[in-house]
Amino acid sequence: MNDIVISEFMDDAAIDWLRRDFSVIYDTTLVDDPDRLHAACAHARGLIVRNRTQVRTALLAACPNLVAVGRLGVGLDNIDLDACNAHGVAVYPATGGNTISVAEYVITAVLMLRRKAWLGTSDVLAGAWPRQRMMGLEVAGGILGLIGFGAIAQAVATRAQALGMKIMAHDPFLPADHAAWNVVQRCETLDPLLQAADAVSLHVPLTNDTRNLLDAAHLAQMKRGAVLVNTARGGIIEETALADALKSGHLGGAALDVFKTEPLPDHSVLKDAPHLIATPHIAGVTEESNTRISWITAETVARHLQT
Repeated sequence: MNDIVISEFMDDAAIDWLRRDFSVIYDTTLVDDPDRLHAACAHARGLIVRNRTQVRTALLAACPNLVAVGRLGVGLDNIDLDACNAHGVAVYPATGGNTISVAEYVITAVLMLRRKAWLGTSDVLAGAWPRQRMMGLEVAGGILGLIGFGAIAQAVATRAQALGMKIMAHDPFLPADHAAWNVVQRCETLDPLLQAADAVSLHVPLTNDTRNLLDAAHLAQMKRGAVLVNTARGGIIEETALADALKSGHLGGAALDVFKTEPLPDHSVLKDAPHLIATPHIAGVTEESNTRISWITAETVARHLQT
């Protein structure tokens, strides 16, 4: 019998700590084999996942003893919260564990996209010397627009302000009297932010309201040459519209860590888009954040199982 099943990668020390008190199966191949995952979880009381394992009705039905799901991260769109609640399963995201990692990724992406120099590596190695074409822009004096202004976006704002950027943010769910608004410009609606920002970064969950939030119409509102960063969730940006905006030169560049389909399909419209930095859902994953997230998750799941 397995007390806890871990279906995606996790810090070894945290796994060993769990094994002191629980029977643990740790198998990162389970995420790609639903039948084996269901079998492994048949008697489990705890399940630990990242963003790829789909914790939905079928899996919950296969795990009648399940009482806790630990999420190695903060996004919960791969977990059916209503179904978990109906089955009496508590869900624990690792809140705060990857804040620094994501914030540093966003700042790095904005710097790279604005400066442009690093996007011409292949040309330089091939013998070209495109100094004028690769002459980019400083971030100091520029405007960073943040869509969503939770903990990670606030960490991004602090770092961007240290570089001399002005911050605009839009978040209808953060109360207008919250102290976080004291040091940034609050936008009641999205339009003025898109029209003014030199760089835009997304920090909202994927919901019915945010799906395709940045469609062709909203991307067209952005300043010509502005850059876009998405470390939130795929599906918030309409990918065809983004590819078109990059190809036309309306946008100066984009950095995407998340996509509508992960990994990308062979026919992805993004594959020939210029000035695009693509990474495999890794913004929140560094050695340090993996350790923090793993221990937060291990401790919360263990605590739930022991009470």
